[in-house]
Amino acid sequence: MSQEPDSPTTTETDDMAAPAGAAPPEPSSWLARLNAGITPWVFYPAAVIIVGFVIFAMALPDAAGEFFESVNGSIVGALGWYYILAVAIFVAFSFYMGLSRFGRIRLGKESDRPEFSTVSWFSMLFAAGMGIGLVFWGVAEPLNHYANPRPAVAGLPQADIAEQAINQSYMHWGIHAWAIYAVVGAAIAYTVHRLGKPMSIRWSLQPVLGKRVKGGLGHAIDVAAVVGTLFGVATSLGLGVSQIASGMEAVDLLSNPGNLAKVVIIGIVTTISLASLLSGVGKGIKWLSNANLVLAGGLMLFVLIAGPTLFLEREFVQSIGTYIQDFIGLTFDVSAYEGQAGEDWQAGWTTFYWGWWIAWAPFVGIFIARISKGRTVGEFVAGVLAVPTIITFLWFSIMGGTALYREIYGAGGLIGEDGSVDSTMSLFTMLADLPGGYLVSIGAIILIALFFITSSDSGSLVVSMLTADGTDDPPRWVRVFWGVTEGLVAAALLVAGGLGALQTASIIAALPFSIVMLLMVVSLWKMFHKEHLRYEFEDRQELLSEIGDHYGLDQPQPDPPPVKRRRMPQMPSLPGRRKAPPAAAATPPADASGAPEAPIATDDTPGGPGPREQQ
Repeated sequence: MSQEPDSPTTTETDDMAAPAGAAPPEPSSWLARLNAGITPWVFYPAAVIIVGFVIFAMALPDAAGEFFESVNGSIVGALGWYYILAVAIFVAFSFYMGLSRFGRIRLGKESDRPEFSTVSWFSMLFAAGMGIGLVFWGVAEPLNHYANPRPAVAGLPQADIAEQAINQSYMHWGIHAWAIYAVVGAAIAYTVHRLGKPMSIRWSLQPVLGKRVKGGLGHAIDVAAVVGTLFGVATSLGLGVSQIASGMEAVDLLSNPGNLAKVVIIGIVTTISLASLLSGVGKGIKWLSNANLVLAGGLMLFVLIAGPTLFLEREFVQSIGTYIQDFIGLTFDVSAYEGQAGEDWQAGWTTFYWGWWIAWAPFVGIFIARISKGRTVGEFVAGVLAVPTIITFLWFSIMGGTALYREIYGAGGLIGEDGSVDSTMSLFTMLADLPGGYLVSIGAIILIALFFITSSDSGSLVVSMLTADGTDDPPRWVRVFWGVTEGLVAAALLVAGGLGALQTASIIAALPFSIVMLLMVVSLWKMFHKEHLRYEFEDRQELLSEIGDHYGLDQPQPDPPPVKRRRMPQMPSLPGRRKAPPAAAATPPADASGAPEAPIATDDTPGGPGPREQQ
């Protein structure tokens, strides 16, 4: 991607030939070569923060665990309502983008068309946005909500609690999660593909922050995005490796796997993922995403056929209605009247999920922006919100519904006598009772490993873009560095406190980026509003032209409306869909001697500054 004049530039190298007799290169030239291809004020601060955290968590795991618990209690207790309200805003704005006049805007030039087929696009959306987490929680979350329900529904009959368990899972994994991704993805896709900016978070805030996006504030925004992404992806990797270890125990490949075994698994799978990472989006990541979709679909169909098929079909239809009915109420529910029990439940579930999705938003947003060039805003929002959500609902309905059916009508055994649920083992326990359960469990382990690889290399690619001047082809050593660092963060979180530390890290990392996202909503509305005004002007001109052609009239060509640049500093003019007619050539005036004056050099004069885009 070409670098714009006003965008941050990399440090120049010292490879230019020096004149004769010049002094030898300074000893610091190696630093210039090292910085070539990266944004130093983003790469180094983010690396210091992440590496410092890894050292702290590995060296002092008990102190790190206490720190996470303390910070988590402070954030959830004081700001849990803020996460709920912020996500409600993102949901409302996403619907507005897709259903309003903004839906016709193209994320790219008017001549651009999608790079990937619709099927490949959907598979990459699904794999990047959910992946490991969906496999991990598909059985475990409905069981947890059934065994330990939300305080507001704890007194309902068991059948109603089971229905609410599926409904609550839909709430956490459905439209709300994808609306968060849609806001970031649309903002990045528009600024990159339409305005020609680098692949970076900061440029999506230029209409709000102006020139400050090029300085320290812009660097801080990208650093927050990098740190949030690392923690969000590491949370998923930690969940995935815990489930891989439990699956290997279920098929007798491991016995009582501890943190050491999990760290070894992280190292092995991270090493494998580097090959896919270095091959880029069009090869390894695309192929793995398609493989993930096929394997996940195969597993889901197997459970549907081998499990209680008729019950699952009926339950899916009914659960959709319950979700639609409770959508608004659950969107704003903060368990305000349930006291400490409600606050604890929110911290363990809804607040954790909203923090997890916001922490993932830079990663998923940039990734889906990268693969969505040429699509309209309406098509983008419909694809991002509808298709992954429907697949997610099918997954929870089939996987979680089968587990609940076993608990209510079958042999049970998935919930302990004390009401506990082994979240890492519940999937394999459920599969073991189905025909061919052993082989299917091995297939599930492979599926989790592939999701692990996809999430790791996709996250590493995005973080590399953020720290390498927004280029979509960052240096290979940068990709390797962040790929290894993600694995280290996941290992550190497991050592420092397991699942609880993973959840807390997401909530903490999401706090600063949630502010960035709220500013992004304002910025995106400004950019889309300006684009829509231009569309309206061009539509009026086209209508006048058609009327003039029909009645044989010569229609005047008025100047386009003035652009108030003070409201959007240094925003480049957008390419129009119709070229303005060329102005009539003017005869240069004569001077006192009667000879015509020499023409004044203009933007369109050979040797002048060059053609300027029509305003």
